[in-house]
Amino acid sequence: MSTSLRSHFKELDEQQILLQYIQPGLVGLIDGTLSTLAPIYAAAVLSGSHTALFVGLATAIGAGISMGLSEGLSDTGEHTGRGSGAIRGIVTGLMTTIGGCFHTLPFLISNVHMALIVATIVVALEIIVISWIRKRFLFVSLRLSLLQVAFGGIVIVMVGLLLGSA
Repeated sequence: MSTSLRSHFKELDEQQILLQYIQPGLVGLIDGTLSTLAPIYAAAVLSGSHTALFVGLATAIGAGISMGLSEGLSDTGEHTGRGSGAIRGIVTGLMTTIGGCFHTLPFLISNVHMALIVATIVVALEIIVISWIRKRFLFVSLRLSLLQVAFGGIVIVMVGLLLGSA
């Protein structure tokens, strides 16, 4: 970590780090993980792994750009104390893209059934990570967080599978 970045973090208190980095990053990670599931699973069922891979990458990158712009342009931070909109936008956009890419990569496997199994395992791991971050920084019960995020993921995957089978 560069000296200027390290000194920047030392100047921030825990609440500022939460508002400027953790919360925008968590929003991005949740959105990237969940919002990309339906298009990826629908594409996998309709057209196979190759299509799902590119739909997933396009969705993750597009969602990252959209979420980054949304966060960055929605609040300058001057009135709310949430810090720089540009920094929050970058954090949100990057985490959205990352959240969507991890479970897209299993579609490098040409066997779509195997790719779906691996992707589902990756999604489960992503949900555990999201839930742990919520527990650690937002003091949400791990059990409640797992239920909330998993429920959202299950509903979205079902939408993708239903649309892909239509």
